[in-house]
Amino acid sequence: MNYSQPYSPGGFEFMPPAIKSIILVNVAVFLLQLTPFGETISAFCSLWPLGSGNFRIWQPVTYMFLHGGMTHLFFNMFALWMFGAEIENHWGTRQFNIYYFVCGIGAGIINLLATMNSPYPTVGASGAIYGVLLAFGMMFPNRYIFLYFLFPVKAKYFIAGYALIEFISGFGSRSMGSGSNIAHFAHLGGMLIGFIFISIKRAELSLSELLDKGLSTVRSASKKRARPRLHTQNRVAPPVSEAEINAILDKISAHGYASLTPEERRKLLKASGKT
Repeated sequence: MNYSQPYSPGGFEFMPPAIKSIILVNVAVFLLQLTPFGETISAFCSLWPLGSGNFRIWQPVTYMFLHGGMTHLFFNMFALWMFGAEIENHWGTRQFNIYYFVCGIGAGIINLLATMNSPYPTVGASGAIYGVLLAFGMMFPNRYIFLYFLFPVKAKYFIAGYALIEFISGFGSRSMGSGSNIAHFAHLGGMLIGFIFISIKRAELSLSELLDKGLSTVRSASKKRARPRLHTQNRVAPPVSEAEINAILDKISAHGYASLTPEERRKLLKASGKT
């Protein structure tokens, strides 16, 4: 896949399972907010500052499912689908779910630390969504995103610009004592937690790849010492069947690329014409 091409959401699955479930739950909770129980739900499930007396231990999770209005809900869910679908298709549903909630909860905790003296609660999935934005920028840095559907901007610059705006806005509103209803520190927190999460996963992958290469070298050397060299005809590997490729793609969709065995990766590369 050429990651420098303009971004078109979809990948292997247009609406993967985690994205679909998160959107449905957020819409359902928003509809509950419109009922007579809405005020009670908001009072108990919004993320209240630590010094407000209203904070509860479950709120760093529940605040992600509340929204301040239809527009707030729509743009959050649209961004989740637009940038998250391809990430889930690459990572797998389980890994995406872990990442989404780690970013959302981490964003809530950072926001708590940054808004201790604030009287305002925080709601919305934006902290987790900004983590998803960060992941997209790190995975596909040279992919073009059309700003306002007109101006092509590479993902790495688009995400960096968002981070800078949130940083300036967050500290600017705090220094002026503004009662802004935008949780800038939750946005920054989601991106920070996402960056740490992906950096750790990449380091683990690099280490595992290094160990795999080292073990392969040792095994190859031991086989060469143990076996005499024999002149044999070059064997041509059998072609990869369509059923095998479909099974490999299903495994990627469910568990992510990292779950493939070396043989499955070889077959996938062979089928794509890269071997």
